Amino acid sequence: MSDYILSDETREKLKKVSTASVATALYKRGLRNQFVQGVVPVERKPVTMVGQAFTLRYIPAREDRNPITVFRNRDHKQRVAVETCPEGHVLVMDARKDSRAATAGSILITRLALRGAAGVVSDGGVRDAAGIAALDMPAYFARPSAPTNLTLHEAIDINVPISCGDAPVFPGDVMLGDGDGVMVIPAHLAEEIAEECTGMESFEDFVLEQVNAGAAIIGLYPATDEENLTKYAEWRKRTGR
Repeated sequence: MSDYILSDETREKLKKVSTASVATALYKRGLRNQFVQGVVPVERKPVTMVGQAFTLRYIPAREDRNPITVFRNRDHKQRVAVETCPEGHVLVMDARKDSRAATAGSILITRLALRGAAGVVSDGGVRDAAGIAALDMPAYFARPSAPTNLTLHEAIDINVPISCGDAPVFPGDVMLGDGDGVMVIPAHLAEEIAEECTGMESFEDFVLEQVNAGAAIIGLYPATDEENLTKYAEWRKRTGR
């Protein structure tokens, strides 16, 4: 668990960086398993998803425990997670990478969005995917799946450490999602990752500009030639980056 609170300043920095930059920055720190595998956007959004993780863990459903009538229970963990996920957080669901049944549908995810969540991530399926795709809030899933969650999943725990797409997720970790997928940033590293990746994005924009102008990669990426370092310094002054 973490007492870390994501600041508005760090959130805004992270909204301007990519999952690729975050993956490289975490790799430099020895963290190689922070990408949520097998998860894609329900629909690509023009904004980057950034928010702290609020988790929901599913276990395999046992038939005698999961008749349709369990939804009458006001303490049902899936419903409670939707109603208690804090504003600005990302609901992250562990479905054991089993997308044969949904982990939520458009009604619940719409409620989550209207409550101010920053996004939702599931390594399983969702139902009514078109309705979820129409929301402004970013959403990530394995694939569409019509069967109700009760078919294969029992919502068992809220805001505990989970696995999502083989990545460890602790409550309070920072989730960052773009068109490539979702990275999990350990909470205690969020601020330094935001700062480092801001610089990485600046440098890579410079490199891409040079490549489009015909420059060769060797000595430029990484910038091992002094000439390219000088060009980058001049580029930063000119662009304000």
